[in-house]
Amino acid sequence: MVSIGINEAAAFQKAVSKAENICLVTHMHPDGDALGSSLGLMNWFHESGLRARVVLPDSEPESIAFMAEGTEPGTVIRADLNMAEALDAISSADLLICLDMNVFNRAEPLTEALEATLCPRILIDHHIGPDESLFQIVMSRPEISSTSELVFWLLMSLPGTGGDARRLPRFCADSLMTGMTTDTNNFSNSAIPSTFSMASMLIDAGVDRDAIVTRINNRYREERVRLMGHMLGNLMEITDEGVAFMVLDKATQDRFGIREGETEGFVNIPLTIDKVGISMLLKEDTDRFRVSIRSKKGLSARRLAMEWFNGGGHEQAAGGKLPKALVPDAEGVTQYVRNAVRKFMENEN
Repeated sequence: MVSIGINEAAAFQKAVSKAENICLVTHMHPDGDALGSSLGLMNWFHESGLRARVVLPDSEPESIAFMAEGTEPGTVIRADLNMAEALDAISSADLLICLDMNVFNRAEPLTEALEATLCPRILIDHHIGPDESLFQIVMSRPEISSTSELVFWLLMSLPGTGGDARRLPRFCADSLMTGMTTDTNNFSNSAIPSTFSMASMLIDAGVDRDAIVTRINNRYREERVRLMGHMLGNLMEITDEGVAFMVLDKATQDRFGIREGETEGFVNIPLTIDKVGISMLLKEDTDRFRVSIRSKKGLSARRLAMEWFNGGGHEQAAGGKLPKALVPDAEGVTQYVRNAVRKFMENEN
């Protein structure tokens, strides 16, 4: 079990008890953990009779859109579809809770609005290096599997549950299980003993984990599977240092009709190859290449992201970016990656 300090829980409960309009915000390009932790906590507030809304900097990928099914209209605001409503939700809040993001600028278009808030701010996150100066209450656990797991143990510490997961509303429980499952890649990375305890308690409470896993993994479009085969067969390169990487340019994304979020999980596949210690996926965006990095134990994805890709994250799961001003095309990215991983692995060895 993850320990939530008595003072932490009391401070959280006191802040919530004074709030009438709670705003929950997560990072740009929300993944399953960002969505699961936010929706789960919002549902807990709603069932407790509190007004709470989730603001997403941009819409969630279609592959995890099912997570928001059943939410009341107006409770999940997508800034890319209605920026005015998103900004109003932030500015009118009397309590701001940031989830799965350790600094405001991870919410990119909402950064200035978040910085301008005068209400109390709470951070609930599991990433290394939170900017604690931005928040009055900081719940940061880098060692934990996911923000969804941290929210679960926070709720278990409150009098409303008494540590009994059966007292969680069903939508809340399902959301937290889904968020944790996606962020651990179905328990294949970052899972610790408390992660399995959480899963056991939620299953005992009636959560259908098999149904959740089916919705996460077995409802992709045909185009995604065909792109996966193309990337593994034609785009994957493995360096002499045991680093696999794939560069996915915009033209290939368009050719396969790929939508936001549909390449989630691709970066993990090359790690199944024995000689591969680090895997990277570099995906072209409007003004940058978005970088995802995964590594086996003993190699630091986080250091690679920090030193060469303007990013950071966890030891075995990290991310970053390469501005197009530095590398304008896929060929330039390929050359940059080869040089970066060679120098990085020399230092690692």
